[in-house]
Amino acid sequence: MKKIIISILALFGFLNAEAQENTNNEQPKKLSLDEANLVSSYYRQDGNNSAVTGGIGSEKLTDISNTIDVTMVKYDKKERKNKFNFSVGIDHYTSASSDMIDLKANSSASHADNRIYPALSWSRENESKGTTLMAGVSFSTEYDYQSYGANIGFAQKTANRMGEFTAKFQAYIDQVKLIAPIELRQGGVTDGEHESYGTSGRNTFALSLSYTQIINQNFQVEFLADGVQQTGYLSLPFHRVYFADNSVHQETLPDRRFKLPLGARANYFLGDRVILRAYYRYYTDDWGLKSNTFSLETPVKISPFISVSPFYRYYSQTSAKYFAPYQQHTAFDDYYTSNYDLSKFDSHFYGAGIRFSPKNGLFGIERLNMLEIRYGHYTKSVGMKSDIISLNLRFK
Repeated sequence: MKKIIISILALFGFLNAEAQENTNNEQPKKLSLDEANLVSSYYRQDGNNSAVTGGIGSEKLTDISNTIDVTMVKYDKKERKNKFNFSVGIDHYTSASSDMIDLKANSSASHADNRIYPALSWSRENESKGTTLMAGVSFSTEYDYQSYGANIGFAQKTANRMGEFTAKFQAYIDQVKLIAPIELRQGGVTDGEHESYGTSGRNTFALSLSYTQIINQNFQVEFLADGVQQTGYLSLPFHRVYFADNSVHQETLPDRRFKLPLGARANYFLGDRVILRAYYRYYTDDWGLKSNTFSLETPVKISPFISVSPFYRYYSQTSAKYFAPYQQHTAFDDYYTSNYDLSKFDSHFYGAGIRFSPKNGLFGIERLNMLEIRYGHYTKSVGMKSDIISLNLRFK
């Protein structure tokens, strides 16, 4: 931990030195720092519907996450604004349910794991034409899952610059390690002291469309639509399903899934101190799951340098047609899961954030201009609950 803190302080010192080289208001012709964010969070959950043990059993989980995000900017000879963003995140989690893959305490390799996920993106904005091109790549790896991602996009502002249309295409090529529950493994192959597992592919392709419109100086709206096609191995291999005859099976789901989320977002400024941020999303897919999400956040400025942001989100979904609780599936079912993420439930997520933006910066560093702390509590009608607290430092 001490090494991490020293590394972070050294990084901010480096960014401060880089930023001081561009203190005038001219558009930077050399690559210059635009913004850097460090986000750390701690998450914990508990419940009694673990999919690893067939829809019953502990869902205890903790996750510690650290992400750093750096954006650099450069104007080219044609006065086009180029942004380069690099981010990297590292999560460490422990999971009581994953530890039951082998049905013995502290036995499975997945009871604790680390996930690393770097990403690199670029955008080029032609301010005179109101157009933006964008592209990016990403990678995520953990013990039983690897994901490679890429995206391209285009944005066009309206002639009066009050509206903007954006289209983005994303692709994720993933590999799932086929770790079955221990009693369902057939002829384990060993590699040294460890068991070796096969893998299976999972591909996701998504087209995202959005349109943003400034109605007036106080009101802005955005409309969103996504089409998502998934193919390949869409089950999780270590999820058990117990049939009515008490036999145990490996979760089996279709190898195709099409998702269609539609959403709208609105921001309204009530004077100089209060903002209303509302969001609604409707979701449907061909597995029979439908959901509605509504959220409201109201940042309130209580001084020139301090603001608080209470928030609330309500979510409700129907059950996927392949879900049934513990010992409710039968041999007549072609597909089956007891994962309560695919069950019927509603949830509430609420909390607040507080943001500090001192005029002269934080800790005597002028460019370290924002500190935000957020806390949220989540409850699900099927019995799960969780808490998350996060800290965000911004250097600009």
